[in-house]
Amino acid sequence: MNYLLIKHLHVTAAALSILFFVIRAYWSVSESAMLQKKVVKIAPHVIDTVLLAAAIMLSVLLGPAAAQPWVLTKIVLLIAYIGVGTIAIKRGRTPRSRAIAAVVAVLIFIYIVGVAIKHHPASWFF
Repeated sequence: MNYLLIKHLHVTAAALSILFFVIRAYWSVSESAMLQKKVVKIAPHVIDTVLLAAAIMLSVLLGPAAAQPWVLTKIVLLIAYIGVGTIAIKRGRTPRSRAIAAVVAVLIFIYIVGVAIKHHPASWFF
């Protein structure tokens, strides 16, 4: 497989993922009925599956180089992003708690992007 093609697929899926997350977080905070639409419930899973599949393919193509500290950092941060994201979208008890979680999730995502670009766990601070 072509590394650049998979990388572009991964980056595109990441951009769609955060865009759709921000929209859903806004709907969650504003308590919109849009969150109950079938496409809104299914689309994030499709996008995130593509994102994860592309990440796995990139790791396979990189081989041992994928065992770099920055890759592990991205995985750990992804787990944190998912956890905080669930609070922002559905587990937060109040609109305020969901809004705070949404901001934290976006900040984690921005840090992940920095790790990916800089290839360093310190992200934008390196």
